[in-house]
Amino acid sequence: MTSSSSPAPGRGTLAARLGGLLFFPVTAFGPDGEVDLGAFRTHVRRGVDAGAGAVFACCGTGEFHALTPEEFHACVAAAVEEADGRVPVVAGAGYGTALARRFAALAEEAGADGLLAMPPYLVVPSQEGLLRHYAELAASTSLDIVVYQRDNAVFTPSSVAALARTPGIVGLKDGLGDLDLLQRIISTVRTEVPAETVRAFRYFNGLPTAEQTCLAYRSLGVDLYSSAAFCFAPEVALAFRRALTRGDDARVARLLDGFLRPLVELRDKGRGYAVSLVKAGVRLRGLDVGEVRPPLSEPSAEHVRELARLIDTGLELVAGDGPEDGADDVRTGDGGGR
Repeated sequence: MTSSSSPAPGRGTLAARLGGLLFFPVTAFGPDGEVDLGAFRTHVRRGVDAGAGAVFACCGTGEFHALTPEEFHACVAAAVEEADGRVPVVAGAGYGTALARRFAALAEEAGADGLLAMPPYLVVPSQEGLLRHYAELAASTSLDIVVYQRDNAVFTPSSVAALARTPGIVGLKDGLGDLDLLQRIISTVRTEVPAETVRAFRYFNGLPTAEQTCLAYRSLGVDLYSSAAFCFAPEVALAFRRALTRGDDARVARLLDGFLRPLVELRDKGRGYAVSLVKAGVRLRGLDVGEVRPPLSEPSAEHVRELARLIDTGLELVAGDGPEDGADDVRTGDGGGR
């Protein structure tokens, strides 16, 4: 099922602007548990200054599930102001169709450039129900939408072809990790969707600590990826991307073996660590973004100490590295012009 409405003015620009490392900032909370917009602004600004290719505000790492609509609007607006047009800002949208449309309207009002449409809340829908949900969301907003595949939103190849034909849906973020399915999706879209639409439809690796699977995704032609490590160790994340882009296999292997694989192993030691451990990393690097909100919980003290040691190791591995070594621009290395 696809929307028959015409694309809204200004649509179709987000996909072309997505390139480089996709930055998913954490949402900062103060000691009282309320949103700390000052710390959040600093976090976003530092990420953009460091070389993020896009800011995905109030998404999974940003604890979208824990934010009120008012907090969501304030954070997205702050991210837009801090990005200041240098890179696109994409905001989360989720829950059922009615609330997803409400968050889409808030994101549009706040000045976002696009939406990351997260899986519907709780239910396990049919393919027809999923397509209706995303088509109605797309029809409700002028913002371009990237659909997030994971958990209860897993698509057949023909369903992704339908999404690609839906005005306003411009990409698929894969958080599932089934490369056989993803290859069939890419092939089906390539053969069943008009060539112009195919060229504008983007895929990216949205697995936690996506660097660990970048080599596999690149073999399918998927170069875009989100980087949780960028939140707290941008030096390491950027060095990895430079090595990956220029084909420096030895350096890629060193960073995988010395930093990224141990980070994944640490992340897997606790539930919710894909968010809470990242937030702990940001605090370890000197910015107090507070703790996670329930139902997430903080990592253990020992695991935080382990993360601190790992960050030190990562920084040692990239000491002296920098973009002046002739590597590609990390913001445009995917071929997504900005």
